[in-house]
Amino acid sequence: MARRFDPGRRERIIAMAYSSIAVNGVRGTSNRVVAAMSNVPLGSMTYHFKNVDELLYEAFSRYVDEVEELVGARLPPSLSREQAIDAVVQLIHEDFGVEGGLDYRVNYELYAMTSRDARYQKLLVDMTEAGRAALAHHFGDATARALNTYIEGATTHRALQATAHTVEETRCVVRLLVAGVGGAQDVPRDAAR
Repeated sequence: MARRFDPGRRERIIAMAYSSIAVNGVRGTSNRVVAAMSNVPLGSMTYHFKNVDELLYEAFSRYVDEVEELVGARLPPSLSREQAIDAVVQLIHEDFGVEGGLDYRVNYELYAMTSRDARYQKLLVDMTEAGRAALAHHFGDATARALNTYIEGATTHRALQATAHTVEETRCVVRLLVAGVGGAQDVPRDAAR
């Protein structure tokens, strides 16, 4: 039987692994599950990936790339401070969640993998640093760290529906952080604006 030409197969498998992590968690993501979701023969999995660990790493790498791209697009250097505050609120309420934008459940799985496997630490550090750098451009380093932490916490609360803030409450907290963290030394990287 002739082999079917399928140039996008590897990328489709990674995308389906990413989806499986969001829905099933790492524990529920296997070569068999991802092969079925990708509509490929099980043998294709070992052709493209040495094992399920390599596939998981590729899926998490894709997630980190998407987060970095999204945050960069949401917080370009051209924004005013007020627009950057609105962008932070949009990240929390529109972009990071279960029902829209990036599926933040993948983030929880990445944290769990990081706590068990040092290979994932660099992915998490890179993602966190990219977010902090995009925020620091508008708000300064100390405020960026505080905002980054708040974004993760608020997004977690929204995903769990545990005392989740409304959009206006989130905007109020972001303004408080921007106004009160870091003091005089905490200036945006582009202080000329």
